[in-house]
Amino acid sequence: MLKIAYQGAPGAYSHIACRQLFPNQEYVPCDTFEIAMDLVKNGTVDKAVIPVENSNAGRVTDVHFLLPKAGLHIVGEHFLRVEHQLLGVKGAKLEEIVSAASHPQALAQCSKFLHKHNIRALNRIDTAKSCEKIAQEQDKSKAAIASKLAAEIYGLQILASNIENADNNTTRFLIMQSESETPVDDGGKFITSIVFVTKHIPAALYKVLGGFATNGINISKLESYLLNGHFFSAQFYIEVEQHINSKSLRYALEELKFFSEEYQILGCYKAHSYRGQKAG
Repeated sequence: MLKIAYQGAPGAYSHIACRQLFPNQEYVPCDTFEIAMDLVKNGTVDKAVIPVENSNAGRVTDVHFLLPKAGLHIVGEHFLRVEHQLLGVKGAKLEEIVSAASHPQALAQCSKFLHKHNIRALNRIDTAKSCEKIAQEQDKSKAAIASKLAAEIYGLQILASNIENADNNTTRFLIMQSESETPVDDGGKFITSIVFVTKHIPAALYKVLGGFATNGINISKLESYLLNGHFFSAQFYIEVEQHINSKSLRYALEELKFFSEEYQILGCYKAHSYRGQKAG
């Protein structure tokens, strides 16, 4: 049986992603992303499932900064439709709810519903942890915003379903493990994740990106992060739609190496089918 680490309490959306990816395995909750990654690195668990971005809220804070330092490899991705529920204790009624507790992002994603029903938002560190506290207090005026799985785990009832502002609310997760695992190039769509630091010369980033353009490689993500508190040095995280062993990517990487002080391939993995879907 595999052991899969995730950040959050049982019932968190990361827990749901783990269950979808690896059914009937052992899921290990962790307080932080760093702890989840460390458990993989020291061999306590086999893999970690880590959220990196949300379609409405943007990138998950700190995760991309942790990726290069984790010493792990990205071996897959997963997209999870986030469906928020308003959860209360048994016997509670929607019209009696005064406050709702959850993670700040979940509260922001349900702001229209909360405003409509005059429900006060209470910031908590985790969606599922909020449910645990509501279940302990047994106060019919208090609710939590979390998943259906959290309702099952903590014995809460669903007072309102799918209360998120947008019906395309989706979170992307990365699957990480200690061993490198390069998929066979079967002609399908692949993603390669790379981090690099450019040389301190004019137009270095432009020249790095030019290598991908010249070789016909699409860049699906590009982000920058300041290094060591300095404003003149940045690390870049990039995702390209190409297999690591392709000739075109090898040529592009030669250009990247020439204009970079350092670089690291974080992983090559099959692109999820969700990428081919058009937004509704």
